[in-house]
Amino acid sequence: MNLRDTAFGLGVLAMLASGAGAQTVTVDFSNGAEGWRGPPNNDAGGTTIEPTGGNNGEYMRTQFNDFGVSFRNTSNPDFLSDYTTSDEITLSIDLQVELINWNGQDTSKPWLVDLRNYDIAQGGLPWTSVWFLFDNISQANNGDWTTYSVTFDPNSTELPMGWGGYGDEDPDTFEPILPEGVTFAEVVSSVDEIVFTTLQPGIFFGFVDHTIGIDNITITRNGAVCRPDLNNDGVLDFFDVSAFINAFASQDAQGDFNNDGKFDFFDVSGFINAFNNGCV
Repeated sequence: MNLRDTAFGLGVLAMLASGAGAQTVTVDFSNGAEGWRGPPNNDAGGTTIEPTGGNNGEYMRTQFNDFGVSFRNTSNPDFLSDYTTSDEITLSIDLQVELINWNGQDTSKPWLVDLRNYDIAQGGLPWTSVWFLFDNISQANNGDWTTYSVTFDPNSTELPMGWGGYGDEDPDTFEPILPEGVTFAEVVSSVDEIVFTTLQPGIFFGFVDHTIGIDNITITRNGAVCRPDLNNDGVLDFFDVSAFINAFASQDAQGDFNNDGKFDFFDVSGFINAFNNGCV
């Protein structure tokens, strides 16, 4: 099926679209893990959901001896998929440190969020990602519950202030960077895994004893937009399909649907999927 045949098929689908407000989802562990998991239970320690002691009720707690600890999600769609359908994203998490200890002494570790895209991995690396360092955490500074959050524009082509990239290496400094030609928006247009972690890309860590709790993991999608509604009339119909075909053929920005700076099958596929999914 060629692009115009696809457009004709899509043109018979008319769906109402909305571009309203903020959508917030919070996991407070009162309904279980909801896709979140910490280090698995083994000889080095493990992860549990505790019924009390969190920042108001249940929380996830890890005791683990390793280079670092990571709390990850690969299955909860509220925290994954395409961030670029919103004008603004806010991620937040509550953290409590009972212990971070190296060789019998209290120490600190970095604390960051890492958004991973497996589809555009290059150079033998498992993923390409963008990450934001909240702070260095320790028992002294985080013995009580602390909230960390970051707000960003998911449609930015450049790395927003404070963000780093992973997927390639700077040939001079050997620091992790995004692969050439890969944009911030392209990475977060398909988030396959979200990770809150003490493992900062590009830094080597020794074995440390960790006892860490997390709670109230939240994502807020502000100003949600209906991306396939290209003419902004509030309806998905043939006119949006026509607008995409024209933009794609003329290599206009609207035709670069996945924001990767190229005009190819992935833009067509991305538009068709978004159109079929509608806007809610």
